Amino acid sequence: MKRHLDTKISQHFEKYKQVLVLLGSRQVGKTTMVKKIFPNGDYFLVDNEPVKKILESYDIETYKTLINENSREIIIDEIHLLDNPGRAIKIIYDQLENIKIIITGSSSFHIKNKTGESLAGRKIDYNIYPLTFSEYLSQKGIEKNLNFNIFKKIIDDKNSEDRLYKFDIKNILNSVLIYGQYPHLIKNSNDEKYLLNFVDSLIFKDILELNLIEDKKLAKDLLKLLAFQIGNLVNYTELAGSLKADQRTIKRYIEIFEQSFILFRLYPYSKNKRDEILKAAKIFFYDTGVRNALIGDFSDLESRADKGALFENFIISELIKQDSYSDRNYKFYYWRTKQGSEIDVVLEKGSELFGVEVKYKRKAVNVAFKNRYPEAKVKLITADNFY
Repeated sequence: MKRHLDTKISQHFEKYKQVLVLLGSRQVGKTTMVKKIFPNGDYFLVDNEPVKKILESYDIETYKTLINENSREIIIDEIHLLDNPGRAIKIIYDQLENIKIIITGSSSFHIKNKTGESLAGRKIDYNIYPLTFSEYLSQKGIEKNLNFNIFKKIIDDKNSEDRLYKFDIKNILNSVLIYGQYPHLIKNSNDEKYLLNFVDSLIFKDILELNLIEDKKLAKDLLKLLAFQIGNLVNYTELAGSLKADQRTIKRYIEIFEQSFILFRLYPYSKNKRDEILKAAKIFFYDTGVRNALIGDFSDLESRADKGALFENFIISELIKQDSYSDRNYKFYYWRTKQGSEIDVVLEKGSELFGVEVKYKRKAVNVAFKNRYPEAKVKLITADNFY
């Protein structure tokens, strides 16, 4: 099962001696990847109580009872469950020479909070996300090689005209927009029960275990509200009022969801023009299946009022995943004026500027952004030309 990150992960220790940290949501394929790439590594699961107890001793002699003296590679899975992950890894890294350390975690919020200082200069992070569209096609056996077609369509001046495919791309796209791209769905298509269970329990497992939220009901209600609002401007005051909670809690919970790889925010692109929106963020989910499970709607795409919003969410999350995997390092925004002119996603890097309109069906391109920023290249991405 090929993933875009395979090469980077497999070559990590050829380039670096630092700890390899693989971060991503639950069930996104972290364990599968590290076990495939490091088949001889000694594997320790922190969710196993005896392992957790030894690692939380923070004592090198105790660690030696767990780690074989001949070990060349060790994999510590679900590191975020330790009370102080950074301290444990620092002890191993500093006191056991010539050992390659691979760690995985589901909550970057917790890992970064607790390891930042003690692992400074000792770790390199990699993020893994739900499957890209190319990974999905590859794992389904539809296409052989992985690609960054969606991303390249925009930044490499590839032709954005409609094209013919040897497979039913519309049907596959519709399935992805409804059920998402978690690896489980490759062999278990349209598994609504899995997705409902995922958002009901697994999605909160780390957050609750790590005591990051005090009110599970508030968190679930907030996530559901946000799921109804994908692609819309987030009004924290309105959310707080609807949920009878204070704004600080709402903002903190959204940050936790973001750090746990559930959702992300896009902020407005502006050069401080008077009529441009300057602050309000938009919310998107890393996976459309998770989003649909949160609102309890897996109905057919053609009958949905949110078809356009789902397609927009899909394209923007694909761009972010592909940018991350290909090390392009673009910054992502949206653009909107107070009069309502809008570009769905803006990509910027140095002097490069791209405005992308994302519409399920073809329409005329908004010229307002190009008029405002003549240096920008503006693209229209639709369900007919996105791949």
